[in-house]
Amino acid sequence: MIIGVGVDVVDIDRFRAAADRTPRLLERLFTVEERVTPGGLERSIESLAARFAAKEAVAKALGVPNALEWHHCEVRQSERGEPSLRMTGTVAAAAEERGITTWHMSLSHDGPIAIAQVIAESRP
Repeated sequence: MIIGVGVDVVDIDRFRAAADRTPRLLERLFTVEERVTPGGLERSIESLAARFAAKEAVAKALGVPNALEWHHCEVRQSERGEPSLRMTGTVAAAAEERGITTWHMSLSHDGPIAIAQVIAESRP
């Protein structure tokens, strides 16, 4: 059963400007594993903007509960490039409270826009 759906769109230029203007913003928003590819390269700002959109979409799928910590929702990538979500701490607790057992996610970026869609599901 679908518990929640979240979609978020990020203007990549605005995201880049915020990252340039705010020291350590990327460190506050993303874990090291999110900022670096499985091959050890730093992710592009476009890729990070899509990951930020995913975190915002997760919050929306959860009903935007207070006190979620950015690092407690981690966007991961398999060796084959498939994205997935790893929840810990405040985000895992909010998901458990709502009975969410499975997450589905899609990320994309093109031109000036990054987008993410997240579906939160409860399975028996």
